[in-house]
Amino acid sequence: MSIPVVWVGTTMTWAIIFLGPIDPASRLLSEGQVRNAASYEAAQSQLGLDTPPLQHYLDWMTNLITFDLGQTWLLYQGSSVNALILDFLPRTLWLGFWSVLVAVLVGVPLGFYAGMRSNTVADYVASMGGIVWRAMPNFWLAIMLLAVLSNSEAILFGFDWQEWWVPLDALSGSPDMSRIGTVDGFLAATKKVLPAAFVLGSASMGNEMRIGRTAVLEVKNEDYVDLAKAKGVSDRALVWKHILRNALVPLVPIITSEAFLLIGGSVLVETVFGINGIGYLFYQAAIQGDLPLVGTLMYVFILMIVGINLLQDLLYTVIDPRVGLEGE
Repeated sequence: MSIPVVWVGTTMTWAIIFLGPIDPASRLLSEGQVRNAASYEAAQSQLGLDTPPLQHYLDWMTNLITFDLGQTWLLYQGSSVNALILDFLPRTLWLGFWSVLVAVLVGVPLGFYAGMRSNTVADYVASMGGIVWRAMPNFWLAIMLLAVLSNSEAILFGFDWQEWWVPLDALSGSPDMSRIGTVDGFLAATKKVLPAAFVLGSASMGNEMRIGRTAVLEVKNEDYVDLAKAKGVSDRALVWKHILRNALVPLVPIITSEAFLLIGGSVLVETVFGINGIGYLFYQAAIQGDLPLVGTLMYVFILMIVGINLLQDLLYTVIDPRVGLEGE
């Protein structure tokens, strides 16, 4: 099913860009050149718009499938799109990895903790915290976090984020991915992206906390848990083998669906924190009217989302052996 999903999504992208009301050729030219028939025809020829729509669609799809993505014509004019993606994409993947990891490592344990201690003070505090984190807009939290960390010596009792652990030259900006293979480079790249990852994963963190709490409460009341207690299963084995593992099953689609939101949210967060990732590149291409580059980046986003869906299906079979890939 992934193949038709990619095809439909890519076809819709082509139709919106090249059959929509915006003329890509006119974006390449100045107002005076648009009125010049020769210049306008040359721009159309450069973009392949002088060919019949069906032929242009087939050529465009073939280039995407073979990853022959051509060159940009407005943003970083004349640069290879393949080279731009290879340069910008690792930063987005690094940001997305830490965003998901922060959300999972904080939200899921707190949700499970609240579920195991339902109707206690800890449960009420965790539940309220999940609601607050879920309600805070990313752009507001990003601005507040930048303000706090940039004035850390005055606000956080002398704690300086930029000097702690690994010194950083600036709070915002792109992580240096070229040195990530070294220990110092890995630590610096991780610290550089952590504030943005915390902001990007904050909504997911609160959502996973609430869903995790509900899942634990449901599993605790299942008959097989009572049966395990009657058989004398230890509390540790009961929690880790029966309750928490089964409570992870409904969390799998929640975590993967939040990853979809992280891809879209990276456009805003990367812009605020000055991270030159694929989201920032998409934003720049959109506002400058580099429509072919926008279509190419949409294709990359579609592949990433479909890949996450496939990973979700595989995780089901790992967590719950009763789930089969054959649908049995």
